[in-house]
Amino acid sequence: MKKRITLLTLVLIVALALSACSGKSNETASNDNGEQTANSETTQAEKSQEDELETTVVRWNYGTSGNVLVTIAQKMGYFEEEGITLEIVQGTENADAMQLLSSGKVDVVSNAGTSNPLQQIASGVDLTIFGGHMVQGCMPVIAPAGTEWNGVQDLIGKKFACNPAYFAFTGAIMDLGYDDPLSAVEWVTYDSYNDALAAVVKGEVDYALMGTGQNYSVNNMDEVEIVSYQGDVMPNYSCCRLVAQTNFVKNNPNTIKAILRALIRAQQYYEANKEECVKLQAESIGTTEEYVAAYMLNDHYIVHVDPLRNSVIRAWNILDKTGFLSDQAKEINIEDHINTELYESALKEVEEKYSKEDQEFYDRMTQFFEENDL
Repeated sequence: MKKRITLLTLVLIVALALSACSGKSNETASNDNGEQTANSETTQAEKSQEDELETTVVRWNYGTSGNVLVTIAQKMGYFEEEGITLEIVQGTENADAMQLLSSGKVDVVSNAGTSNPLQQIASGVDLTIFGGHMVQGCMPVIAPAGTEWNGVQDLIGKKFACNPAYFAFTGAIMDLGYDDPLSAVEWVTYDSYNDALAAVVKGEVDYALMGTGQNYSVNNMDEVEIVSYQGDVMPNYSCCRLVAQTNFVKNNPNTIKAILRALIRAQQYYEANKEECVKLQAESIGTTEEYVAAYMLNDHYIVHVDPLRNSVIRAWNILDKTGFLSDQAKEINIEDHINTELYESALKEVEEKYSKEDQEFYDRMTQFFEENDL
């Protein structure tokens, strides 16, 4: 009897021990799963916090000519999806845009060209180029009807209505072997493209550079003809850059990437739907579709969100050699004022999410970046 009780006691002890081990094991598993879940939630929360927009309202200037990528991104809701609201601040001239930017009255300028922001940087204004609008504007070179054009060499010794700060021409002339392009051509400047156009008609100048917005009018004139385009003289010369104060870019990287993601999607839409975008842009800037189509459906008109680093550096060097940058430009490394990392990151993020819609487009975007920024 005593042996039976003892044996029973041992069985109970072993059972309790096994039960205790089993309970401990279950508790540990529960804790491990709980920790993993908590860690997963923490990681997601941290990632969400890392991607959180620093600024949701962005004050933007694109002048009177508009910006088709901004128009599309607003119309299609891409900015809204990114959590961005644009506050459009008007300015009438490129100089006005630069003043608005340097004084902190706008956050981003997109239509002020390349030479204007570069000259500001050279004068000591701390700006950063982080993207682009137009790689090439559709800017025609006109001459009296019947004028023969053999290339940029035809400008040598002639009167050319063009601001020599337009580095595509001075750069192309230096490429011909002229060390001083400012004396190789007689540069004549006018207050407006219309005045330059009138000068050609009157025979006061031999050639004139027109703005993108003049395509419709010059195409409907018998007295003059388009002999070339600025993009023919220097392909991918860098037209309008996306520019902000450097502190804004540094303090708002997620906001900048959100802007770029929206614009990249807008570029994809633009390239796939140009006819529709003509209508959208005409409505946006309050003009006729014929006016917009005259440049937007021209192959010389190239819009692209890419920062175009290599072309910007080339422009800086040409402006420096031709004396259009201040003396302190020698102490500035222009590469410190071009941010390609945020664009590269934004492009990868958009491709991961939307490449199934148009993989060919994203392949072209990546190739373009590798050719123009690395």
